[in-house]
Amino acid sequence: MALFWLSDEAWTAIEPHLPRNQPGARRVDDRRVISGILHVLKVGCRWCDCPSEYGPSTTVYNRFNRWSHRGFWLKLLDALVDAGAVTRSTAIDSTYVKAQRAAFGAKGGARTRRSAARAVAGRPRSTPSPTSSAVRMR
Repeated sequence: MALFWLSDEAWTAIEPHLPRNQPGARRVDDRRVISGILHVLKVGCRWCDCPSEYGPSTTVYNRFNRWSHRGFWLKLLDALVDAGAVTRSTAIDSTYVKAQRAAFGAKGGARTRRSAARAVAGRPRSTPSPTSSAVRMR
């Protein structure tokens, strides 16, 4: 599997915007973790399937989640756009799914339905069974 690593130019643009002096245990290298986050987002795998080369998968997920709640990713994107390092773009998913023949009722032909007026005026389509309550009341 090919791993994704941030280039030196990309890291130089990102590093000044990272949060500093965070409390807690010894931090896993930010460059490794961000590369892992981008790998998971790019490949589309589950967080727990993130390769160990990026650090513990829980660290990769927790940092992505924590920074998302703080709005870090949006601030980082705005800063990189302002610096001219990246262009702001929008992606639209254009997934193509072929529908089956029967998806819109094509299989089996069109069904004709009786109108409400004809249903009231016409005779019933089925005959009552001898054990139904309608037969007993007669």
